[in-house]
Amino acid sequence: MDKLIITGGQRLNGEVCVSGAKNAALPIMAAALLADEPVTIANVPHLHDVTTIMELLAKLGVKLTLDQRMNITLDPRTITNFHAPYDLVKTMRASFLVLGPLLARHGQAVVSLPGGCAIGPRPVDIHIRGMHAMGATITVENGYIHATTNGRLHGAHLLLDKVTVTGTENLMMAATLAEGETVLSNAAREPEVEDLANFLNTLGAKVTGAGTDTIIIQGVEKLNGGQYSVLPDRIEAGTYLIAGAITGGRVKVKGISPILLEAVLAKLQEAGAHITTGSDWVELDMQGKRPKAVNITTAPYPGFATDLQAQLMALNTVAEGVSTITEMMFENRFMHAYEMIRMGADIEVQGNTAICRGKSSLTAAEVMATDLRASAGLVLAGLVAQGDTIVDRIYHIDRGYECLEEKLALLGALIRRIPGKAYVSKPVDD
Repeated sequence: MDKLIITGGQRLNGEVCVSGAKNAALPIMAAALLADEPVTIANVPHLHDVTTIMELLAKLGVKLTLDQRMNITLDPRTITNFHAPYDLVKTMRASFLVLGPLLARHGQAVVSLPGGCAIGPRPVDIHIRGMHAMGATITVENGYIHATTNGRLHGAHLLLDKVTVTGTENLMMAATLAEGETVLSNAAREPEVEDLANFLNTLGAKVTGAGTDTIIIQGVEKLNGGQYSVLPDRIEAGTYLIAGAITGGRVKVKGISPILLEAVLAKLQEAGAHITTGSDWVELDMQGKRPKAVNITTAPYPGFATDLQAQLMALNTVAEGVSTITEMMFENRFMHAYEMIRMGADIEVQGNTAICRGKSSLTAAEVMATDLRASAGLVLAGLVAQGDTIVDRIYHIDRGYECLEEKLALLGALIRRIPGKAYVSKPVDD
């Protein structure tokens, strides 16, 4: 199992380009199942999760073609199988997004209950209830959802019990081919949801209101082929900006609209960063200063993203002052705190709140990533720790960050990937 070694103490400086958003690419690829013709998707990041959904789509019978620029062409006309197996869906929750498209386009689907990161339960009852209200017959047997429909699904007014990104996406996709109008109230407002709606509309769907909490879908009889480019990854961009802030450096992220980063930019300015922006870039400059502690509470978009909580916690561990981080989105998403404590961080976890008392520096240790964003937080902590920090289980990083160590190295970080047993740790000098 690969590991990352980070030698702390380097002030980051430079420019980095943002890849396509994983959380937009995966639902868009699943949505290709709705089309009657091939679709080509550009700006797809080269990630393990993308490989997983490609494997799943291939098992369903989709013909996939990948060119040298990571443009993926998906031909759904060859689908022969409507079964999404446990061995793939268990590894990545986004695989569950094939349920809505298969049901709407083919009238049947057998999909395993999902897995993914160990950050608390994320039930799919909203998906099931919504599709049932649209006319589907659904049973759950032996860990699989069996869904069928007699003819087309029909439109419905669906009030979602809670804001859910994948629930909004699955129901929106199912509704594109339903008969009549579907209204999703209390819908997720994330940019990735809006990107999915834009993709569907490119194929001939009639989706309005994406980006607000009310999405209206007028069902159409079929979707055509087309071409689409995935939006940039705001979480990756935020991660590199926080990396610049935690090291007192200067980092410019290119290929991202600052509008997508308003919540994290506000917190970084509060931490003492000088922020300048353009239409498709953001630059952070700490001017060599130590960051100031900032309080955050995670919330659905446009609030502070839970996917940047671990990275901001790493910053607070070495910031001036005391801060509180309240996690409102998922249970068990403070597991990285205990690994940071191994590095000398002063963090006290009280339920869904973590109290961080900033220290002037951390000390290198061997730590273990427990989920995708936790792994990024530990890497950022390693950037400011004295000595060589070893981050284990970095397969989590490969699920969501394209070339993380290469991009950080371009910014001046001392970071490298090694096989799991090839490194013998050395004591840290006093």
